[in-house]
Amino acid sequence: MSLSGPPRLHFESSGHGPPLVVLHGLFGSLDNWHTVSSALAAHFQVLAVDQRNHGRSFHSPEMSYPLMAEDLFEFLERQCLERASLLGHSMGGKTAMEFALRYPARLDNLIVVDIAPRAYSPRHRHILEALLSLDLAACGSRRQMEDALAPAIQGKVTRQFLLKSVERDPHGAFRWRMNLQGIADNYGRLCEALDQGRACSQPALFIGGGESDYLLAEDFDSIRRLFPRARFHTLAGAGHWVHADAPQAFARLVLDFLLHGA
Repeated sequence: MSLSGPPRLHFESSGHGPPLVVLHGLFGSLDNWHTVSSALAAHFQVLAVDQRNHGRSFHSPEMSYPLMAEDLFEFLERQCLERASLLGHSMGGKTAMEFALRYPARLDNLIVVDIAPRAYSPRHRHILEALLSLDLAACGSRRQMEDALAPAIQGKVTRQFLLKSVERDPHGAFRWRMNLQGIADNYGRLCEALDQGRACSQPALFIGGGESDYLLAEDFDSIRRLFPRARFHTLAGAGHWVHADAPQAFARLVLDFLLHGA
């Protein structure tokens, strides 16, 4: 692999200690992890990464878990990291699992948040359609954007989360920071199951939200076939964004696992 040219993945580093790479979910960015990253940085070097087509990382017409696992491999090479622990939420969790299955020797510990390696229905298609139809040029404020999205995306918190990916260009006009069209064109691939033909024997923790239907008890057997040392924990009262709904309990759980194997 050639490492010439500038880094392709934007990241922020905090803390000191063993490396812990953090991967956000669909439509997110490393900004979503500031609170939890601060807690983890007391014991680890936390490297929060923007995945391709998200945040401030590069845009590409192609997007899949094998490609994002290779992006992560290149990132570790550039950071001169022989091994690291991985923490990934949702789409980021699938990227972390794909990397673990491809490069188990480069992994210390795996933490996957509210996602399984199976296929999922395209439940975010209506969100993509709403975002693509939003006329940013006609909006003078984020409040106008939020009002325009309200008929298709009813949750206020969800709308505000999505609009965090809107920024102003050098001329002051609104634009999407993420590559929305690239995500939409590859969305079907992001819903696919991971390759089930490999396994990773490194320690793994799967954390689910008690109010979420992404990670279910019936997923556990298939997960154990890929990750024989997998443990499972559900945080009661948390939804799909487990780390945002219960940040202190989530950080304690992650630290207990990484520091004590508990």
